[in-house]
Amino acid sequence: MRETSIPLSVPKIAIVTDSTSDLGSDMTKEFGIEILPLHVVYKDREYLDGVSISPNEVYDNMDIEVPTTSLPSPAEISNLFDRLREEKFTHVLTMHISSGLSGTYETVCQVAKDYKEMEIEVLDSKALSMGLGFPVLQAARELRKSIDFQAVLKVAKKVSEQTKLYFVLSTLEYLKRGGRIGYVSGTIGELLNIKPIISINSEGKYITYSKVRGRDQSLKKLYDILIESTQDGQYNVAIVHGGAEQEARKLWQNAKELPNIKELLFNQISPVMGVHTGPGLVGVIISPVLTAQS
Repeated sequence: MRETSIPLSVPKIAIVTDSTSDLGSDMTKEFGIEILPLHVVYKDREYLDGVSISPNEVYDNMDIEVPTTSLPSPAEISNLFDRLREEKFTHVLTMHISSGLSGTYETVCQVAKDYKEMEIEVLDSKALSMGLGFPVLQAARELRKSIDFQAVLKVAKKVSEQTKLYFVLSTLEYLKRGGRIGYVSGTIGELLNIKPIISINSEGKYITYSKVRGRDQSLKKLYDILIESTQDGQYNVAIVHGGAEQEARKLWQNAKELPNIKELLFNQISPVMGVHTGPGLVGVIISPVLTAQS
């Protein structure tokens, strides 16, 4: 008799992130990425981030009311995990906005403990926008090549560690109001029209990367950082904005001329992030293309 080999069970892997990743719906659909929306909260109503409210609706209403934000509820997270379990997923990579800026990561960690029949790995991106989006996207691309869960995790972690983000704001008022100012200082500087270039440190909190005088110089500095940061190797880059499309589009056009950019994306930040930055954000996210040696 010929022996028949018993097939090993093939893992079924889901990739989850939250709405602050700024991944477009075309990308999330193409790669089957699940999105947990955060919430935009007004006194008399509440919206799902990027689902039932747009960034421009937030900005257009700011003169009347500046909303607050909240993270996905444990019930919403459970509902997603329940569905993934019903769909026979065995492994879940779920990666979220910096724990230094939101409680989303911690809440997902708590809920994940109740799903012992699935292997759920919760990662703290220590970033946001495409600083979160790029690692998630590259993990999804890795999943197309390999159903090795550890390989997918490794890509997400490596891309996250190596991705840098920089942005400028019209005013620091909204970061202060939302308690997200981190290590950015600039009250006196604002009076002198000093504009900080803001980045994120290893704690996942905002820091002042450098300071320049005036809006035009701050946008020029972003472009200079992009040039300096893409000298060697290949990079994926996203130009993002919050209510500043014209300025961001100009930066995007200039970025198209740079030689070492493999993928250049243009995104608007999520409504939740717009609540904390106000209109006028322009940002650059720079993510190295991983090689076999990296």
